[in-house]
Amino acid sequence: MKFKTLQEIIKKKSFKKEFAILTNLKNGETEIFEPGRSLSKEFQNYQNQVENFFKKKKNGVIENTDIFIESYIRPIKVIIIGAVHIAQYLVDFAKSLNFEILIIDPRGYFATSQRFPDLKIINKWPEEAFKEIETSESSALIALTHDPKIDDPALKHALNKKFYYIGALGSKKTHENRCQRLKEAGFSDDQIKSIHGPIGIKLGGKSAPEIALSIVAQLVSETYKK
Repeated sequence: MKFKTLQEIIKKKSFKKEFAILTNLKNGETEIFEPGRSLSKEFQNYQNQVENFFKKKKNGVIENTDIFIESYIRPIKVIIIGAVHIAQYLVDFAKSLNFEILIIDPRGYFATSQRFPDLKIINKWPEEAFKEIETSESSALIALTHDPKIDDPALKHALNKKFYYIGALGSKKTHENRCQRLKEAGFSDDQIKSIHGPIGIKLGGKSAPEIALSIVAQLVSETYKK
């Protein structure tokens, strides 16, 4: 690998850019691929296959070739609303996955570095917290507080930004009331139906770690549907 290529890779990784490294296993030639970027003569015949691999977040050798593709995908931003007990298990389950997790909770006695070490915590109300965070359709939201004053503004932000995953903790009755508030706030039925509520895949568990596991399972499932 050329030193200039290595420098570019290091720079892109530091800025959390999404790209892939293409390597011709026969002659050792390498190249960086990015969406919308044309490939050199060395790799241009494989443009469609490369784009396919990258879109599917896959690594591997293109069939019947010597071209190896290694994709570097930016961690998915997962915003947890509420530094509750379930959130601690969520963080434990998700830390080995490709997620960038942060927590928003204005209640300082919950959201502490002691309970959530090495994690970004924003001790502000969601309306203020989201001014500090870059979000997009590739972001995910998990609302856990049961408190409409905290959860609802976060859900509204996620709906407006079209987060690919939005989930909210609570019983069926709690979710019905939540949906009614959102409807009164002007959100359409289709928007409201995009919220997973009650949150999580139905595994049958009721303890905090079991609920957290069901949420992570649903989050991963929706991630691969993107």
